[in-house]
Amino acid sequence: MTAVIIFIADGTEEMEFTITYDTLVRAGATVVSVFVPDTTSTSHPVSPPVAKGSRGINIMPDMYLDRSQLTVDKFDSLVVPGGAKGADTISKNSTVQDLVREFYKNGKLVGMICNGSLAALTSRLPKQPLTSHPAVKSRLETEFEYSEDPVVVSGNLITSRGPGTTFPFALTLVESLFGREKRVEVQGPMVFPTGTPWVNAQ
Repeated sequence: MTAVIIFIADGTEEMEFTITYDTLVRAGATVVSVFVPDTTSTSHPVSPPVAKGSRGINIMPDMYLDRSQLTVDKFDSLVVPGGAKGADTISKNSTVQDLVREFYKNGKLVGMICNGSLAALTSRLPKQPLTSHPAVKSRLETEFEYSEDPVVVSGNLITSRGPGTTFPFALTLVESLFGREKRVEVQGPMVFPTGTPWVNAQ
């Protein structure tokens, strides 16, 4: 069974989280959403936590951030969604940084979208092709080979630009984890309009 971690925090971009989560489940993955707390917040945590997305939508995560439960032998991939506040919280978290490095080093698939690509910087991943939301381009372009392609695949690191590129991002994750045939199988029932560029992506 293919298992995927997707991080979530207050301020996570809802489309990037839900579309990625949903698409991976359609492909047959077991997806676990992991709540990353804002360590600078003075508010008292609730149990279980509810992540308030960037547009105010409340999402119930599957579990708290627990390093002992999130190991490379249990999961095949991890995903960092964007949203300015959420991505800031996630990318600055030392446990997340440790997990990103460990998964990347062990050849596990690492996905980042929008401002979530900041986690590549804070986790000190090697210089390589990468993209992000334009808002954080200036923070990444000197440390990486910056691209403005909708989705950038660099070995086991897959990055993308924002809410509007979430479907091709999620489908690229599916193809990387399950193969081209599964991507075609998953995207068909989604009924994308004729001519949608990523439907025929190679």
